[in-house]
Amino acid sequence: MTEENHLPAGPTEMEIPDEQDRDEAPADDSRLEESGFAEKKKIGVGFWIAAFWLVLITFLAVFAPVLPFKEPNENFIVFEQKENPITGKIQDSPIQPPYSPSGDHWLGTDQDARDLLSRSIHGARISLAVGALTAIFGIVVGGSLGMIAGYFKGLLDRIISAIFLVSLSFPGLILAILVVALVDRSLITISVTLGILGVAPIGRLARAQTLSFAEREFVLAAETLGAKKSRILVRELLPNVLIPMSTLAMLVIAIAIVAEGTLAFLGLSVQGSSTWGKLILTGSGLQTLESSPWVAFVPMGFLFLTVASFNYMSDRLRDYFDVREIFVVRD
Repeated sequence: MTEENHLPAGPTEMEIPDEQDRDEAPADDSRLEESGFAEKKKIGVGFWIAAFWLVLITFLAVFAPVLPFKEPNENFIVFEQKENPITGKIQDSPIQPPYSPSGDHWLGTDQDARDLLSRSIHGARISLAVGALTAIFGIVVGGSLGMIAGYFKGLLDRIISAIFLVSLSFPGLILAILVVALVDRSLITISVTLGILGVAPIGRLARAQTLSFAEREFVLAAETLGAKKSRILVRELLPNVLIPMSTLAMLVIAIAIVAEGTLAFLGLSVQGSSTWGKLILTGSGLQTLESSPWVAFVPMGFLFLTVASFNYMSDRLRDYFDVREIFVVRD
């Protein structure tokens, strides 16, 4: 009997499990990939808590004049009955404000006996308006310039990028102080001034995203079919660039609200209107902080929760829509 007769005719027992392992491995890897990908797509409960707070404070601010809040500028002086040491008669004597939180004033009053809850809600109208107008200006101007630079490239790209670089190099707070002090302290002036500071960051992000999407197949297909440049920018590129810009715009809103508070401490906030910055300034005196800390901490709490919500939502949306991170997980 030769050695060929001893050779096995088919696969051995050791080879069969190897083939089964090779068949089952891709399925397991696929399940792991799908599980990891689905896990990355979760946006989290904290996002919805932050979104709820922003929706609530925006609703209260917009409809504050018709909601059953106390008049924000009314003085709610509290009286107590005391005996007049001269006449011996019982008469009403005013109690010196501010008053601590109570059933009548849930968050207390300030030094002029004005309801802090009502004033904080009404102050949110200007603070949120400054943040929203700042972000809108940054998206419209910065986003447009960034998309034009990223799509057309060349000399136009170099000029716009140089403008962004100069804008980022200039001290933002000094520019805001100079413009507001020299022009006026209206809502539009402060919003546009802060919006100019947001043009460069949003514009640079829009440029980077446009450079990334300009080489994609759907853009090349539109160019091959003879679509106009304006149509490609608006219909093809803008929907893809708008999401990253929106996440950064939330951060710009938070920064603008804090910047308005900074201007309020310098006496350069919106004239003739209450803002969170002005309310915090009202209670920032050392004596007031020691005896009645709620005067400053109530509007400070509203500002903190709003800014923290915008920051957290911006961070979660950036992670959720980060296409490069999703591709890494899929690989």
